Amino acid sequence: MEEASSAFSTLLDLPPAQASVPETTPPPGPEGHRKRLREKLLRAGPDALADYELLEMLLFLALPRVDTKPHAKRLMARFGSFARAVTASENELRGVEGIGDAAIAALRLARAAALRLLVQEAREQPVLNNWERLVAYLTAALAHEVVEQFRVLYLDSRNRLLADEAQARGTVNHTPVYPREVVKRALELGATALILVHNHPSGDPTPSRADIDMTAEVRQAAATLGILLHDHLIIGSGRHLSFRRENLL
Repeated sequence: MEEASSAFSTLLDLPPAQASVPETTPPPGPEGHRKRLREKLLRAGPDALADYELLEMLLFLALPRVDTKPHAKRLMARFGSFARAVTASENELRGVEGIGDAAIAALRLARAAALRLLVQEAREQPVLNNWERLVAYLTAALAHEVVEQFRVLYLDSRNRLLADEAQARGTVNHTPVYPREVVKRALELGATALILVHNHPSGDPTPSRADIDMTAEVRQAAATLGILLHDHLIIGSGRHLSFRRENLL
């Protein structure tokens, strides 16, 4: 019987031990591990995966012949979470062993896909009726930025999002804003309302005196042309502040 089994295995061009392994059994080594992760994702959903497993699966796409688990573990050790890894700067990522152009592109793609989905959801309804989705998008876009970024959401007469544009990037605690440029762009787009947004890299969304003064200047400049300033949002780490809610508008 052993000779017959050996002959059958030879016909299949497989070693004798492999000939008896069912097709559903994942192969040993990295490829088997990848298959098990894919099955886990499809069976139990993404919530069943740890942050490092999500990173590992993303890196599958970039490094198809490499065991990406050590790379994912190094990313977690450096950045502490999936979110911080996919939003890290290129220079920071290049400082992690094994992370080069292909891996960085995969991480950038993950972030871009998430932002594209969130902004599309925010566009589907009037912004003021879709506030939670809007804040989710802005948090994903800005909460992990290491310098201040000032953005303007331009809205039409039905409060639908016409454009979301970055007006300026600054330092860790200051961004220059020019009210005239904000209003000029609103006129170019035919916008009738605005929402100002910027982040505080410190994580604390409490507005500074400069934030309050700048908001008043933009509001006044917009009002002279019949453009309404709905709100100014400051995005921090895991929380945000609304000028309107805090009676600062």
